[in-house]
Amino acid sequence: MDLKPEHLKKLATMKMPFGKYAGRVLVDLPEPYVCWFERKGFPEGELGQLLQTLYVVKLNGLEGLLKPLR
Repeated sequence: MDLKPEHLKKLATMKMPFGKYAGRVLVDLPEPYVCWFERKGFPEGELGQLLQTLYVVKLNGLEGLLKPLR
């Protein structure tokens, strides 16, 4: 996985566009929800790439790295 700086910034600012957590900033999505996507399949396109990156961030406990980007 290629961790791009622009993806990290978007994780800290972009809101989930649909579903149970619509309107919540991506980094604030609950870990079980992100893990569900990992099991069931990430959406296509940029959102899917961002959620895959978020999965790696949450899996490794790196959410603190995104706080300065908010």
